[in-house]
Amino acid sequence: MDKDRFAFIIHAMSAQDIKDHFKPLKILPSRAVEFLASRVKPFILSEVHGVRSRATGKEIEGYFVGLPMTPRVLLEYPFPFVARKIRECGFLAQEKKAKIIGLGAFTSVAGDGGITVKKGLDIAVTTGNSYTVATAIEALKIAASKMDLDLNEEEISVVGATGSIGKACALILAEEGKKIRLVGRDPDKVRAVQKEIEDKLGIKVPGFVDVEEGIRNSRAILTVTSAIGGIIRADWIARGAVICDVARPRNVAHEVAKQRKDVLVIEGGVVDVPGDPDFGMDFGYPPGKAYACMAETMILTLEGRFEDYTLGKEVEVEKVKEITRLAEKHGFKVSGLRSFGREISDQEIILIKEEALKKNS
Repeated sequence: MDKDRFAFIIHAMSAQDIKDHFKPLKILPSRAVEFLASRVKPFILSEVHGVRSRATGKEIEGYFVGLPMTPRVLLEYPFPFVARKIRECGFLAQEKKAKIIGLGAFTSVAGDGGITVKKGLDIAVTTGNSYTVATAIEALKIAASKMDLDLNEEEISVVGATGSIGKACALILAEEGKKIRLVGRDPDKVRAVQKEIEDKLGIKVPGFVDVEEGIRNSRAILTVTSAIGGIIRADWIARGAVICDVARPRNVAHEVAKQRKDVLVIEGGVVDVPGDPDFGMDFGYPPGKAYACMAETMILTLEGRFEDYTLGKEVEVEKVKEITRLAEKHGFKVSGLRSFGREISDQEIILIKEEALKKNS
């Protein structure tokens, strides 16, 4: 009997990624490489095997679909062109008999969050943002606990609070009774999120359009913007802080962690996948670990839920809670804390805490 199949789009993160894959292009300027690569048809990067539900024993197969477009291209090129290229990934997935396709990284940020991309496709589409929200919040809680921070006492700064993931994180944290700050670039959008939280929960939360001001003295920061490159400077961060960086490309540059030995920077949205998964490629994580957005597509396939689960620019809080339950059922769980591509040990966290205390005294 055929196994249920999923597909997931992986795009280039930089022109150098494209040059590494298409060697003849390496002599060309980056902009030229991006232009030429954007005309290349999507292709199968690898096949996925061995993902198996802990609850039911069901095993699924999948495909990682390569899209040679960078974040800059996905955000700056005309959206009808970008949507057509992403849709081509969906048609390729259909040919491979996948029943659902996940939009990785900036393919879910471009345009209207997959709504236009879905048109003309016979398979389900999801951005993976519901499970990304769930794992980001859980990773922040785990990291805060290890750093001896009480999130019921701290003010949590959500940077990128007007985006789909950031807003859902802010709503859930506020619903849990946490004190939060909203940080976003557009003052009107920040005010809209403030009003939504006040209308739903009856509480007022502060809003900021300046990142430095928004994170000042905050020792718990969750950042998930669509900015290309680092937006948080080392000297803005409170000592002893935890930063959960969900964005790809990262909002916190590696240099920040090198300069601030008293601060814990972790990646959000990293999960252990059940079974004996073979992804057929290296996307920077050890075997068996995947991004949460990838995992959402796998969870829905194991559950047989071939529907447009997380689509558009809104993430429903109820769907975040539901996908969390389904993830637990099938055996997905937040991975050990990772920082800039590697697992960070409890001993390293102890050293960070000691450094924070030194600076405090």
